Amino acid sequence: MSVFRLRSPQGQVLGLAVSVVDVTEREPAHSEMIRAYSARSLLTAPLAVRGTVLGSISLYRTRRRDPFDQDDIDLALAVTDHIALYLDNARRYTREHSIAATVQRYLLPRRPISRMALETAYVPMASSGGGEWYDTIALSGARVAVVIGQVSGRGIHVTATMGQMRTAIRALTALDIGPDELLARLNDTVSFLAAERASLPPGDPLHHETLTASCLYALYDPLTRTCTIANAGHPAPLAVWPDGTAAEIPDLPAGPQLGSPDRTPFAATTFEVPVGSVLVLSNAPLPTAETPGGAGPLEEALARVDRPLQDLFDDIRYRHPADTMLLLVRTRPFPDDSVAVWHIDADPAAVARARGHVRDQLARWNVGEEAAFSTEVIVSELLTNAVHYGGSPLELRLVKDRTLTCEVGKTVWAEQALPLMPEG
Repeated sequence: MSVFRLRSPQGQVLGLAVSVVDVTEREPAHSEMIRAYSARSLLTAPLAVRGTVLGSISLYRTRRRDPFDQDDIDLALAVTDHIALYLDNARRYTREHSIAATVQRYLLPRRPISRMALETAYVPMASSGGGEWYDTIALSGARVAVVIGQVSGRGIHVTATMGQMRTAIRALTALDIGPDELLARLNDTVSFLAAERASLPPGDPLHHETLTASCLYALYDPLTRTCTIANAGHPAPLAVWPDGTAAEIPDLPAGPQLGSPDRTPFAATTFEVPVGSVLVLSNAPLPTAETPGGAGPLEEALARVDRPLQDLFDDIRYRHPADTMLLLVRTRPFPDDSVAVWHIDADPAAVARARGHVRDQLARWNVGEEAAFSTEVIVSELLTNAVHYGGSPLELRLVKDRTLTCEVGKTVWAEQALPLMPEG
């Protein structure tokens, strides 16, 4: 930081004054240096914008003996006005970017939450502040939803929209609807936000910015070892099988972006996921072996997916481009002794037998008396309604994860899945 005397030419710019002086007379302390450069005249002008001085500019005349005139002053002021405006814009952008990046960090999970059925790792962008986001959400029956998305644009308003979308998805996930229906409802939310933005006064900068967003929603069921994915204009994920083979997920509909005029219905695809597989989700298209030039560093990093996920995370972090983010999801085996399934006849007498099965199973799981009693009541209510209004075959399932889940269904739980493992 430079320090100037208050009465020096540089000090006078704090009062938005322009100084033109003979430096050999006004700066005797620096006369030796000035003579070495043959400087004769000094023009000092402030770098000011909206009444605030950001700095100053000093121009020395060395070859010509005549001092700076009014034309020189006018030219200097025109130059400093432009420089000050650029500096102020850069300062304001840096400040807004820092605020947006800070808000984004607090809106996103501190780290992806690993569940019993899934292990996750997040490779962030080197410098964000944009609308990239992700989430992992635990559901009943040990299922886990993995979400990744991106909002167009950058800045505080984009970060705020990102937070609204993440909150909306968590609320929709609680309804336990399919990924395709969830994206359809999320699209309604984004369309509402876009309409609000379009209704802003014409002078508002957001009025002319179109709001669009992309989102990929994956629902993993460890009991059936299947994953159901719906996509709304987001780059397709990459599946890496336990043997290191990487491939794109076939028959995955891209779907329109959220908030776009395209009203094409969203669709979902279900496929098998062997234990130990890794799904790679990103905000940018992922290269594969079929990509021109090959998959490159990412393929090399994913060649050994049997490594600890943290080692895989570190390897990818130093190999993949800094302007992309990755979310790694590895499937885990779900303990067989944490699931109990019974086939129940559509007979009122079967309800009492089912309560006995549940009581014995909860005792083996060391579930407390109060929780066990509540579970028996729930089983009794669910089965009674199923027997009365439904019919055979009925299935009762208890799942002991971080919470205890009781489910009653009339049909088999698993949907038809697409086999994706390479033959042989």
